[in-house]
Amino acid sequence: MRPRIICHMMSSIDGRLLTQRWTRPASGIGDDIVPRHYEQVAARLGGDGFLIGRKTMEEYACVTAHEPTTGGDAPRKIHVADRKGRAIAVVVDPHGKLHYAKDDASGDHIVAVLSETVSDDYLATLRKAGISYLFAGADGTDLSGAMDVLGASFDIQTILLEGGGRINGAFLKAGLIDEISLLIYPGIDGLAGVSSIFEYVGTGDERPAAGRSLRHMATETLEGGMVWLRYCMEESPPGA
Repeated sequence: MRPRIICHMMSSIDGRLLTQRWTRPASGIGDDIVPRHYEQVAARLGGDGFLIGRKTMEEYACVTAHEPTTGGDAPRKIHVADRKGRAIAVVVDPHGKLHYAKDDASGDHIVAVLSETVSDDYLATLRKAGISYLFAGADGTDLSGAMDVLGASFDIQTILLEGGGRINGAFLKAGLIDEISLLIYPGIDGLAGVSSIFEYVGTGDERPAAGRSLRHMATETLEGGMVWLRYCMEESPPGA
């Protein structure tokens, strides 16, 4: 059974994600409200780890990106490395572009979600680095199947989806988000086209959130004027 997936994000009031572009806090409010509130709220959600996309994982010092190599034989087998009782850092990297200097990101054990086309040599490098991995089908798009394996093989009950807009959009389209935890920072970006919370890559007639509704769970105003919103995702009522 797959874990409960909470999309935990922080944005400006216009829904943008690039913190370095946001207007500064008002006088008397420290710049540390952004990372401080984000981590404090994440801890309150009680997840067993976090889940991000390849681009977000590249920001960690232990990670470098390379050209992918292919040629593996499907079907593949999951590899569970020594987790050492740690929370997990799941990265969706279908083409196996990331290489790791160690087995953790911010202290959490790395679990790579791959396609079955990655090479045997690449899988060997992951095992050597102590990285766990599992597969999202032949092309890496079976997120639902991958989450089932994640829950069963790593005993994960709840995970925080903290990706960029594209990975969030992919999980939204797949109907895998159970809850949204959104921190609204009291600032503005203002520029069109800047990364936002959900950015599903599809055609103009697609509606990645179709059939889903949001039910308000809680609203909390935090120090510095930040607002924490929580919504449960549920099926839309008939005829909606």
